[in-house]
Amino acid sequence: MTEQTQALNNEMAIFAEDARALMTATDDVAGEKVAEARKRLAAALERGKEIYGQVREQAVEGAKAADEAVRAHPYQAIGIALGVGAILGYLVSRPCSRSRA
Repeated sequence: MTEQTQALNNEMAIFAEDARALMTATDDVAGEKVAEARKRLAAALERGKEIYGQVREQAVEGAKAADEAVRAHPYQAIGIALGVGAILGYLVSRPCSRSRA
């Protein structure tokens, strides 16, 4: 797992933990508005878990597909990477074309 993925996992875990703590802290608070807010928070937490799972699954599938493509065509992948790097290098190194008047 990359550092960014690990950081995202940690942030999601902290968010979920904070949301659960908020729900626990408001257990004894009476009121229709608080109950409705707790329901919405619980629903949002569940949707967040589902979306996170779907995004993670799509990312893994994309990474596997990219890995397979690079392994199937290594020289083409190297050529494409070289071309993209050359274009980016050219664009970054050229001077700004705006006049300094």
